[in-house]
Amino acid sequence: MEPELVADEGHVLLWRPPEPVLAISSGPLGGGIGERRWVVNATVPLSYDRDDPEVHLREIADRIGLRGAGCGLLTGVDVRLVRHHCDAGVSAWVTTGIGDAPTWAAAEPSGETAQAVGTINAVCLLPVRLVDAALVNAVATVAEAKAQALVESGVPGTGTCTDATVLLCPTRGPVERYGGPRSAVGAPLARAVRAAVVAGLRPPGSSPLFGRR
Repeated sequence: MEPELVADEGHVLLWRPPEPVLAISSGPLGGGIGERRWVVNATVPLSYDRDDPEVHLREIADRIGLRGAGCGLLTGVDVRLVRHHCDAGVSAWVTTGIGDAPTWAAAEPSGETAQAVGTINAVCLLPVRLVDAALVNAVATVAEAKAQALVESGVPGTGTCTDATVLLCPTRGPVERYGGPRSAVGAPLARAVRAAVVAGLRPPGSSPLFGRR
């Protein structure tokens, strides 16, 4: 399953599996765990100031003809610069935006208002079904791999305050009980996310998945 590039008010990446998949998402639209039919990752301006992102994403979905339950993400990054990495049957697509203000997860409160800083969004496809607890663990694995990639790349932070993750897996078939970084699915997931984030930190002109126009 490869994403489509769709033109809307900005560029949108669309994943549309041939049949519903089990998803876990931290995104503003379709968050939580459940069956989903599509995922979108949409570019918005860094000046974005809407306080109803779930409504905005539903509007985008309606405009491009999506029906049923789906997951939606927003980012200040041009989604044509998505990076894809595959490892042992796990695929990770990541748009990596850190702007000028990456954050440390455990930083002391500063009193500053959160700003749109680009956002790191990860959409990952897993080859087998995970139980709910393993899906939750796999989201943590993505966060650990992202943080490792940033620290190894010299970025002073563990991410941004608006990062989001979507994991997709089959609704049927053999079931995996673990999603941690040393599990059968979690280990390649961590490697794929780390590689995609590292690639996304390269200069903007370096080999986007979709050619810039």
